[in-house]
Amino acid sequence: MKKTRKPKWFLKNLENTFKLFRTKLNKNNFESVNLFFQDESRFGLITKQKRVTTAKGVKPIAKYKHSYQSKWLWGSFSPITGESFCMLTDTVCKDFFIEYLTDLSACNPLELKIVIIDNAAFHSTKDVKLPDNIILLPIPAYCPELNPAEKVWQYLKSKIAMKIYDTLDILESKIEHLIYQMDNNTIKSITGYEFYLKSFYNVFNV
Repeated sequence: MKKTRKPKWFLKNLENTFKLFRTKLNKNNFESVNLFFQDESRFGLITKQKRVTTAKGVKPIAKYKHSYQSKWLWGSFSPITGESFCMLTDTVCKDFFIEYLTDLSACNPLELKIVIIDNAAFHSTKDVKLPDNIILLPIPAYCPELNPAEKVWQYLKSKIAMKIYDTLDILESKIEHLIYQMDNNTIKSITGYEFYLKSFYNVFNV
């Protein structure tokens, strides 16, 4: 029962949460406000499989590579502007998260960034001073459906599925190329969940 109530409570109070952020907003320090969905996902050399079209009764055959080598892709995606900010690392940890937020903050420093995050342990910032233009808004636990960044990972992984990558460098180049190819309209179409957009635009005049 608790699991079903948490998403409803989060969504019901979303607009009020944005209003609270607005009341604390120092307009002399910021020129704009933006919303981002942040997440991390593993991309590895093991071949990602997916459904393919084939003739009736014909079993599809594809090459397969089994390897545990991987990279982690960190990303923030805006449903408002379609902007994205990404970083590749060998692993995930709190130090990398803080480094990522610092770099995100430096990108358009006069923009207040409301960043939706999940409850990963390394997202804890209780003992850390965040950049002044970063506000973190955690979604309820076990509610990945409230983070549209998950859909971006699905989109990217569908582009590398059923393909063999011999080295991590080759895979990394492919990932960077795919990110570069994602234009603002694509990102907005993937992450533009109505309940976020409605609450955001009701509070902030952007």
